[in-house]
Amino acid sequence: MECTPKWIAWEITRRCNLHCVHCRSSSEAAVADHPDFSLDEAKRILDDIHSYASPVVVLSGGEPLLRSDVFDIAAYGTGLGLRMCLATNGSLVTEATCRRIKETGIKMVSLSLDGATAGVHDDFRNQPGAFDGVMRAIRLFNEHRIDFLVNSSFTKRNRQEIPEIYRLVKGLGATAWYMFMIVPTGRGEDIMDELIAAEDYEEILNWHYDMEKEESDLLVRPTCAPQYYRIVLQRSKTEGERFKRRSLKFSTGGSKGCLAGQLICLIDVDGNVLPCSYFPLAAGNLRTQSFQEIWEHSPLMLDMRDFTAYKENCGRCEYINVCGGCRARAYAVTGDYLAGEPFCTHRPVH
Repeated sequence: MECTPKWIAWEITRRCNLHCVHCRSSSEAAVADHPDFSLDEAKRILDDIHSYASPVVVLSGGEPLLRSDVFDIAAYGTGLGLRMCLATNGSLVTEATCRRIKETGIKMVSLSLDGATAGVHDDFRNQPGAFDGVMRAIRLFNEHRIDFLVNSSFTKRNRQEIPEIYRLVKGLGATAWYMFMIVPTGRGEDIMDELIAAEDYEEILNWHYDMEKEESDLLVRPTCAPQYYRIVLQRSKTEGERFKRRSLKFSTGGSKGCLAGQLICLIDVDGNVLPCSYFPLAAGNLRTQSFQEIWEHSPLMLDMRDFTAYKENCGRCEYINVCGGCRARAYAVTGDYLAGEPFCTHRPVH
């Protein structure tokens, strides 16, 4: 499969002011062992990426606003012609932050909101006042006319909040809402018993299908849930082709299945290139290899794109071309990233 990256999440720091239950940066000790890279290194990496492709680059973390040079990094990427974005928990956003976002050409900011009330969100984020911080950031973004989207991560502790968060986000002025079904990595490995069961997972994705048929103003997408597009095909057989085409078009931008290593990847703070933000294995390192070399020739990246190598229920599935299962979740649960999706209830016909 020939492809170039469309979105790169870039962990520019592992430092954070919150201690969220699902975070891949699992401890203060891990942060100390993985210090921030220099601004010169950041520019070198952006030059390397730009020499090969023109993806969206999302400055992430940790909390990227803890880096004093985050806007210098953004400005340099903008100067190269890259579409620079920012992913923040919102608690550190100020008037000055908004001015710098505008000045440095950041096109989109994503905020994390995991509950429709302070009680639920603050519990998930392990920080009193976190919800109020998100609401303050949203008010400032609206005042400064900064485009933003909302990411929500779900486990058993907040899954009942899904309809309430959806209704809340609709009234906040967001351009999109992404539902993340968390993959256990980093601190998330400690909450395996909180993962949403496969049957409930299916129920949530069917709720999303019904909601999306009526939604016209807000882009809403399940994330880390490639089996949603199997549900789209199953249900659209009796409900007409128009919605199926619209939903699949927006799902992957033309790709198929799990996007990890196909259209997206993560660069961590150490320069490792990983298939996605939840995948703990590195395909290569930018301190010794070019981005193009890693993207085009890494055995791990090539494995992710080879659907014929997928095993068990995914390898036999008639919907593999639109789904393929979550490779990070397969690895987290079984230790084999080519194994069948462990949170899928569908039984292939073959």
